[in-house]
Amino acid sequence: MKAKAEFRDRPDTEVAILDALADRPEEGLTVLELRSHVDVDIDSLEDALANLKEDDLIEVTNETERTVILPEERVVGPDETDDEASLFDAIKRRFGR
Repeated sequence: MKAKAEFRDRPDTEVAILDALADRPEEGLTVLELRSHVDVDIDSLEDALANLKEDDLIEVTNETERTVILPEERVVGPDETDDEASLFDAIKRRFGR
């Protein structure tokens, strides 16, 4: 899964985080797990997480003995995406048809 189109106009690191979290919307990911999915240094990862948290696009929980980051429900896109159809839909929306 990927993050919905309306959340893809963010910096690349933030989009990569949202996409990684969208793949595991119920379980979430720890920071270390995110780090394995998003190829950036820890400082960049922390900055991106702070921005996403500030914009209410992620949720951080400590329900178990570990800290888990989850995507907000409205961020997660459909299970299957057809890139060509998505591009076509984006063009149609852009030109109002």
